Amino acid sequence: MSAVTAAATPWLTQALDAWVDLGAALWFLAPVLALAAGLLALGPLGAQVLRRGVVFIDLAVAQAAAAAALAVTALAHHPGTLVTQAAAVAGALVAAAGVAALSRAWPAHREALIGLVYVACACLGLLLARLDAHGAEHLHALLAADLLWAGWGQAAGLAVAAAGVALLGGRLAQDRWFYLGFATVAALAVQVLGLFIVFAALIAPGLWHRAGLPLARALGLALAAGLAGLGASWWWDAPSGPLVALALAAAGVASVGRAGRGLAGKGCGQP
Repeated sequence: MSAVTAAATPWLTQALDAWVDLGAALWFLAPVLALAAGLLALGPLGAQVLRRGVVFIDLAVAQAAAAAALAVTALAHHPGTLVTQAAAVAGALVAAAGVAALSRAWPAHREALIGLVYVACACLGLLLARLDAHGAEHLHALLAADLLWAGWGQAAGLAVAAAGVALLGGRLAQDRWFYLGFATVAALAVQVLGLFIVFAALIAPGLWHRAGLPLARALGLALAAGLAGLGASWWWDAPSGPLVALALAAAGVASVGRAGRGLAGKGCGQP
């Protein structure tokens, strides 16, 4: 019997190791899918943001969603995830409606006014964080979420948001659909990705698309950069939010080189 046990032990050890490796792979798959779904949801909206010239809207709306989530966390006793998410969506919708009204009323000053909305929401979030014993932790998570710990439910929520953006398609060019879709997606994404990744995921693919790259390829490039940041976070055991945001920011800045080459090519072709 002992000989049989001794012979079976290596096989059992290998099977357990394979099971652990499979579990680690499945654990890492959830944040990867959350990042991919977030980019698919935010990328088309970012292209609209750049086309409209309202770059600060993502910061203002996402910060409003974060402030509303902090308000519920601070004022309610252990609010559930659905309640917190509903409050974030409501806050984002209010901010988006305000931004739309400001853009229509004072189009020449819209970026400055949207920037002030962002500052006001950020200050409100700081004040609300003081009301909760864990407010500073919640605020940090909303700014730079640890994407490595995103779960399957969060990835599924972002996938639904991406499907919704795809269904809207060309209707995003209309103000009402753009502001409604943007507020809803930003509120969902900031809870999972954090404000820094949300901003970078909106702008980086949009810059490449503006430089002449098809949106699908721009999203693929942004996903590759984001995955590099996520892998670096896992390898170095470092916070994933800042690293992914940095990788996306670097990818966005690199689009300037493509845009510059395009302009140089046009210039060379002129007599």
